[in-house]
Amino acid sequence: MKTKTTRKNKINVVTLGCSKNLVDSEVLMGQLKANKFEVEHESEDDDHQIVIINTCGFVENAKQESIDTILRYVEAKKEGQVEKVYVTGCLSERYKGDLEKEIPDVDAYFGTRELPRLLKTLKADYKKELVGERLLTTPNHYAYFKISEGCDRPCSFCAIPLMRGAHISVPIEDLVSRAETLAKKGTKELLLIAQDLTYYGLDIYKKRELANLVDKLSDVNGIEWIRLHYAFPSGFPMEVLDIMKNKSNVCNYLDMPLQHISDNMLKSMRRGTTKQKTIDLVKEIRNRVPNIAMRTTLIAGYPGETEKDHEEMLRWVEDTKFERLGIFTYSHEENTHAFNLKDDVSEIEKKRRADAVMQVQQEISYNLNQEKVGKEFKVLFDRVEGEFIIGRTEFDSPDVDNEVIVKQNSEHYLSVGSFANVKITEATDFDLYGEVS
Repeated sequence: MKTKTTRKNKINVVTLGCSKNLVDSEVLMGQLKANKFEVEHESEDDDHQIVIINTCGFVENAKQESIDTILRYVEAKKEGQVEKVYVTGCLSERYKGDLEKEIPDVDAYFGTRELPRLLKTLKADYKKELVGERLLTTPNHYAYFKISEGCDRPCSFCAIPLMRGAHISVPIEDLVSRAETLAKKGTKELLLIAQDLTYYGLDIYKKRELANLVDKLSDVNGIEWIRLHYAFPSGFPMEVLDIMKNKSNVCNYLDMPLQHISDNMLKSMRRGTTKQKTIDLVKEIRNRVPNIAMRTTLIAGYPGETEKDHEEMLRWVEDTKFERLGIFTYSHEENTHAFNLKDDVSEIEKKRRADAVMQVQQEISYNLNQEKVGKEFKVLFDRVEGEFIIGRTEFDSPDVDNEVIVKQNSEHYLSVGSFANVKITEATDFDLYGEVS
């Protein structure tokens, strides 16, 4: 049994799930640091007195990962390696009562909007003057930038409203101030995130204000790239595309999860759109910003999805040729509208259908990447691996999209966080290789 640490204020924050969760952890860490705690993110050292686990409760795999992580640290507590284990985030919000019964050795559970209570439990003050301050877990040159919390959409498969509550936009002036703070600390790229970017502003301004927000953020000195994630197709404010076209630091990139194309599926999913409206929207976006990179996310094996529905999605993916695409297998989530439906597609079949879509997308990505060979792109570099430095174009977001791999040399030595023009010399399905121009 290990002797307990004498470092009474050292905290390890462990984050599971999406980038929205990551931002919450960064805000928590900023508050803890201001309260004189020594805080680290996902440290592999075992000299922390306290562990705070920020959980995900989105789909079955994510829930299981969160539970496994909680159990691992509870075991570490029993062995004397840590003294306190606290759990926060989406899983804790959604299943707090069950978790308290099933894993009682956790010292306390907190919901997604209980940061002040968590800090109070740690005998720390919630410092309102620090709202927007964060301890970045990403490299300093880019930051996920949450513009709202919660969601008012009625999508049948989604449990996010159960965990995150109703949509709440952050005022434009507050977001501009936060962007200015990040820029002064060296952040060059803002990755705008929310449960639904499209809805931004409706609650506080009574109209969609995403375009106005992006316009204001693009004027912040030091911000060289702004990237838009998680836009909803229904009611998308098309004026955002004018800002994208006219402002050089707004990336020609849009992440818009579309989920399916079959009218049967879209109706059952309660997406508020149709196949033809979706096709027309994608076409209009590409007409307005001809060199835009569109990323979408789809679901395979939703209740009632027939082989015909699947084939319809497959053909649509082939025809549309999205620059970026990901797909999830459907997860049957209690207390969602779709939970009332029979989960009638087997896990094996769900995976087969998802794999079929990704096989089509792999070929699309390969062909699109081949078109980049011989062309020059502005690249932002994220990390070094051995003799290579790895970066991204404006058409690629961290962790999910293509990477540009450049071999370091004495003539053009590149540093993390810097930009350079790179000529692409070779391309694979999801990687580009190049040399500094």
